[in-house]
Amino acid sequence: MNIKVSINQFYGIEINDFAVAVANTALRIAESQMIKETEEITHKELPFLPLNDYNNIVEGNALRIDWESVVPKDKLSYIMGNPPFVGARLMNDAQKSDVFSIFDGVKNNGNLDYVSCWYKKAADLMKGTYIRTALVSTNSITQGEQVAILWRTLFEMGVHIDFAHRTFRWDNRGIDEKGKKKKTDDYMAAVHVVIVGFSVAPNTVPKHLYDNGTDKVVKNINGYLVEADSIVIDSRTKPICNVPEIGIGNKPIDDGKYLFTKEEMDEFIKKEPASQKYFKKWLGSKEFINGFSRYCLWLGECSPKELRSMPKCLERVENVRQFRLKSKSAGTVKLAEKPTRFHVENMPDSNYIILPETSSENRRYIPIGFMTPDVMCSNAVKLMPNATLYHFGILTSNVHMAWMRAVAGRLEMRYRYSKDIVYNNFPWCSPTAEQKAKIEQTAQAILDARALYPDCSLADLYDDLYDETTMPPELRKAHQANDKAVMQAYGFKPDMPESEIVAELMKMYQKLTEGK
Repeated sequence: MNIKVSINQFYGIEINDFAVAVANTALRIAESQMIKETEEITHKELPFLPLNDYNNIVEGNALRIDWESVVPKDKLSYIMGNPPFVGARLMNDAQKSDVFSIFDGVKNNGNLDYVSCWYKKAADLMKGTYIRTALVSTNSITQGEQVAILWRTLFEMGVHIDFAHRTFRWDNRGIDEKGKKKKTDDYMAAVHVVIVGFSVAPNTVPKHLYDNGTDKVVKNINGYLVEADSIVIDSRTKPICNVPEIGIGNKPIDDGKYLFTKEEMDEFIKKEPASQKYFKKWLGSKEFINGFSRYCLWLGECSPKELRSMPKCLERVENVRQFRLKSKSAGTVKLAEKPTRFHVENMPDSNYIILPETSSENRRYIPIGFMTPDVMCSNAVKLMPNATLYHFGILTSNVHMAWMRAVAGRLEMRYRYSKDIVYNNFPWCSPTAEQKAKIEQTAQAILDARALYPDCSLADLYDDLYDETTMPPELRKAHQANDKAVMQAYGFKPDMPESEIVAELMKMYQKLTEGK
C-alpha cells in the first residue's frame, strides 16, 4: 500500500521556542494516530519506529523570515494558519514595524490589523503558482476601512477569494468527553472570526460561502465576504444620495471641566446660582442608550461681563485655557484663545436624529431616535439635522442595519458607526409617494411603541440579537412592519436574508458611484 501523506510534507513557522516543541510533538502524535487508523482500514501493520528526524517547524518571526527558506514554493501546495489577533491600535512597536514593512507604500497602512500581514505574505508567495491559502482571522479585516486598504491591495495583485466562512463566534471553552463544549462560569474569551480561502491561481471548483450553518455556491466573494463584485467601500466626505448630511456632536477638548453629573451640577449651582441657565443636558452614546444624562456648562455665548460676575465659572474657563495651552497639538493650543468655545460645535436649532457611534454588536438594531435642540450631544454620537420620519424609518430598518453590519468598523467588537464609510456610502431607495408615506407611518409606530415604556431605557428595550426575549411585543411588531415597508420600497423580497440584502445594496452602490 502506498501512503501519499507523511509528516515530512508539513512545514511551519513559530515565534516561540516552546510552541515549536509543541507543534513538533502534536504532529508526531497525529502521525501515530493516522497510522493506527490506516492499519484498522487496511488490516495491515505499518512501520512507525524508528522515528526519522523531523525539524520542519522553524523558530522565528513569520513576518521577517523568507517563507521560501522554510519550504521552496515549487514544493508547496497549501498555506494554512491562525495568525495572531492583534488590532491596529493594540500593536507594539515591533508589530507596527512589521506592518509598515510588509505594506510599504500602501496608503493608510497604519489602520491594518496585524493579521493582514499574513494575507499579504501569502499573496506575494502565491504569485505565478497554484498554491492556495486559507486563514482564520478576526472579522475586522472584512469590515470598515480595512477592506479598502487590505483587499484592494490583494485584488490588484490578482488575488481572488475561493471560499469563505462569514463571521462566527469562537470561544475558549474546552470540549468534554462527549464532544460537547464544557459549561463554565469562568470568563470566556470569545472572538468573532472569519475563515478565508484565497489564491491567485484560476479556480477549478465552485466558490462556496458558508454562513450560520448554510453552504451557498456563489459566483464571486468580495472583501466583505458577500456574494458581489470585488468592490471596496471608500471613505467619502459627502453622501452619494440626496439626503441630509450628518456630523459628529460637540467636541469640547476641556479636560472634563465643562461636564458634570447631576449631583456635581447641583453642587456647582449652589455655589454659583447664576450659572444655572448655562447648563444643558449632555448626551453621548452611553448616556443616550442607557437612559441617563450628564450636563454641560455651555459658556460659549456668555458675555464677558456676565462671565466675570461668576468666579466659579471663570475658574473653569481658566482651567480649560491652561489645559489647551499645554497640548502638543498646535490646533488645540490655538483653541486656547477661545476657552469658552468647543473644538467642534454642532447644535441644531430644530429637532434632529441622534445616532450612537458605538453600540453593542449583539443588538439587531442600533437604537436611534429624535432629540430636541435644548439637548447638547457629544462627539460620541452622530447628528442628522432637518431629519424626518422617513429618514428615521430608513435608518432604523433591517436594510440599513444589514449595510452597517457589513461595512462598519468595530471598537473591540461593538459596532462603530461612521459617517464617511457607513452613512455617506449607503444607497437610499427611491420610494413612491405611497411607499414613503407607509415608511413614515411605520417609523412613527416605532416611536409610539417605545413611549409605552417610559421607565425603560433603550438598552432595556433593544435586546440581544441571539436571545430575543425582552423586546416588548409592540416594539418588535413595529420594527417588523417598518422592515417590511422599507424592503418593499427597495424592491426586495420579504424573506431575503441579510447577506443578499447587502449584495443588492452593493450593486446599487456600484451604479451610484460609477464615474465618481
